[in-house]
Amino acid sequence: MHIFEQIGPLEEYLYSCREGGRSIALVPTMGGLHEGHLKLIEKAKEYSDVVVVSVFVNPTQFAENEDFEAYPKTLSEDKKILEAINADAMFTPLDNEIYPDGSSQDYDVGEMGNILCGISRPIHFNGVAQVVAKLFDIVKPDYAVFGEKDYQQLLIIKSLVERQGIQTTIVSVPTVRESDDLAMSTRNNYLSLEDRAKAPLFYQQLVDTKAAIQSGTDISRATEQAVDALSAVFDVEYVEVLNANNLTQITTSSSEIIIISAVRLGETRLIDNIVFRRLDV
Repeated sequence: MHIFEQIGPLEEYLYSCREGGRSIALVPTMGGLHEGHLKLIEKAKEYSDVVVVSVFVNPTQFAENEDFEAYPKTLSEDKKILEAINADAMFTPLDNEIYPDGSSQDYDVGEMGNILCGISRPIHFNGVAQVVAKLFDIVKPDYAVFGEKDYQQLLIIKSLVERQGIQTTIVSVPTVRESDDLAMSTRNNYLSLEDRAKAPLFYQQLVDTKAAIQSGTDISRATEQAVDALSAVFDVEYVEVLNANNLTQITTSSSEIIIISAVRLGETRLIDNIVFRRLDV
């Protein structure tokens, strides 16, 4: 596996790959790699000849009161994992490689960045889009692979690619879950043993909400019931049932809907979702 800390040598390597007719996929990560990340890399291998995995904890997507300093930094372990699965290249830039003029938070993804998670994390998606745009400019991947757990992020990145005319195909991978259905996340490591035992109730409630909607319960009523049930265990940030294509309110023509939610358990923020087709469309 090739390991790059600087942009220049990475670009030279990728140029030689393209000259050899090989296609390139990018899997952007912040490290703390787990099985969910490995599924992204596995999917990237299906689409391309060369897989680049970036590991960069991006400062512009964290607010001052968030966990930038505490976010797990496990670079040596991540290297071993990527070597074991035969990733082609690992890109581990320092801040001044990605932001040579200093980081700024003036990137704006528009209205979709201001709803759902964007309400409690108002700069988050602007920072995500900013770093993804920079990584796309450096790597110029034919494909980029993202997980569906971060569904709002996924749609924002798809919009970014379309709006800026970036020649990269976005590939998504379904949420990877633990044996008890908790969505895999690096931040799950923050959970205490007691909270970890409660955490699977989050997804179970989303499953119950889907079943209620499919059995004919009014969406607003099903949402209220979900909030009430989740509130017995979690601090509920939001539960919404929306059009899965654009996160707008459901209309009679909305064929795919998403139940999307964020909660807190202790000091840990959890997000999850379920996308499904309506039975009456």
